[in-house]
Amino acid sequence: MGDLDVYEKQNFGNLSGIGESPALLIVDFVNGFTDPEKFGGGNIQDAIYKTVDLLAFARAHNMPVAMTRVVYSDDGSDNGIFCEKAPGLKGLTEDAPISQIVDELAPIKGEYVVRKTQPSGFFGTNLAGWYNSKGVDTVLVTGCTTSGCVRASVIDAMSYNFRTVIVTDGVGDRAIGPHEANLFDMGQKYGDLMSVSEIISVISNKN
Repeated sequence: MGDLDVYEKQNFGNLSGIGESPALLIVDFVNGFTDPEKFGGGNIQDAIYKTVDLLAFARAHNMPVAMTRVVYSDDGSDNGIFCEKAPGLKGLTEDAPISQIVDELAPIKGEYVVRKTQPSGFFGTNLAGWYNSKGVDTVLVTGCTTSGCVRASVIDAMSYNFRTVIVTDGVGDRAIGPHEANLFDMGQKYGDLMSVSEIISVISNKN
């Protein structure tokens, strides 16, 4: 019995779908993750390019849009265990160039920029409350890294009972092995796997 057969036998991988009120979540597409010398590499830049298309579609359809940044205090007072595991994160302070959202995805008025110190965009933030205030029932997740902050945010989105979609060509990782493994696992347990073109088609056909 192959790996997929085990999941099918145990009835994993069912679809939760896209509801009537989707929103976009863009996780940590900041300058530092476009630089392989900092936090980048792999297919992250390609995922940013695809997210540009989805963001334009979301704006055209008046979908709520949230973007996350990892932001630590200049004095290091809120550095935690995450920074012990990856000390370079300490440099992601409010005004640091590496902590700024990439120009291609720069937020506009009305879009929610979430500052976080942990992997999930929901942990210790008001993101779930903001989505609830907008009547959101589905969260479309792009960003990086697939195996890190994207995965953590996907699990929390599902835990808050949002239908959750991982945008397969809109998420990236510094290494392709973890990217592919985590896409598979999230698709079996936490959300649906859909490409940008598939999402645009489904939502367009609903309207």
